Amino acid sequence: ETVAGDTWGGMAALAGSWIGGGANMMAMQVAFDVDQTTFSQFVVVDVAVGYVWMAVLIFLANRAQAIDARTGADTRAIEDLKERLASYQKQHERVTTLTDLMVILAIAFGTVGLAHAVAGPASAWFGNFEWARQVSLHEPFVWVVVLSTFVGLGLSLTRARALDGAGASKIGSLFLYILIACIGMQMDIGKLADKPWLLALGLIWILVHIVLLALLGKLLRVPFFYFAMGSQSNIGGPASAPVVASVFHPSLAPVGALLGALGYATGTVAAYAVGLVLRSMAGG
Repeated sequence: ETVAGDTWGGMAALAGSWIGGGANMMAMQVAFDVDQTTFSQFVVVDVAVGYVWMAVLIFLANRAQAIDARTGADTRAIEDLKERLASYQKQHERVTTLTDLMVILAIAFGTVGLAHAVAGPASAWFGNFEWARQVSLHEPFVWVVVLSTFVGLGLSLTRARALDGAGASKIGSLFLYILIACIGMQMDIGKLADKPWLLALGLIWILVHIVLLALLGKLLRVPFFYFAMGSQSNIGGPASAPVVASVFHPSLAPVGALLGALGYATGTVAAYAVGLVLRSMAGG
């Protein structure tokens, strides 16, 4: 009964957010044709539960040394990483010029434009096949998200990654916050009154996530930083993972951004798989 009606679709959208980020959540809304009311209810759950957990991580980050000492974690790798990242940033950071900004924006909008150009014909062609329709390959927005993500990852392996020293990541974060604001505008706290148990569902979901990570962290004796990043890069994504990482040390912010981007890259596919399972459980 938990996944009955449209609830399973909202859970799939929430999985998109908590595996990747906002774009993955919206992709799942389109892929599974999630009702707007249901979607707005799960946006409330996402914000209420996810960002409370982020606040807890920030609080605990200031006590990371005590936590690591208690668990016997080896923090030498983290200290070495701090030094290497600080050195790398010092070598590559530069004053952003107008040319840098134009190139960064041209690549960003050009990539999205190319994704839209390919998404239309690709979704139309795949729409001719029943198996493709069952996995939402006939939805243009799904193609836009997937193509944009993988083009971005591909560019990170080229000389274009040097643009990060000119502030490419900061501009990317700006657009992510705009996306989050757009999602937030679809939130209606009042609509959650119809299904208050959805908040409990979100709490149970994230508690399972926390317990599994905590057990694994204790078993492997990893520093608390890895626990926090493993959690926030999924639950929060690339918009908030760097914020949590920077609480540990400012030079570690790129680690949060990288892990958050990895969550974005896998979020659509993984959340879609979750959605298919939920749909089958709902009898769809």
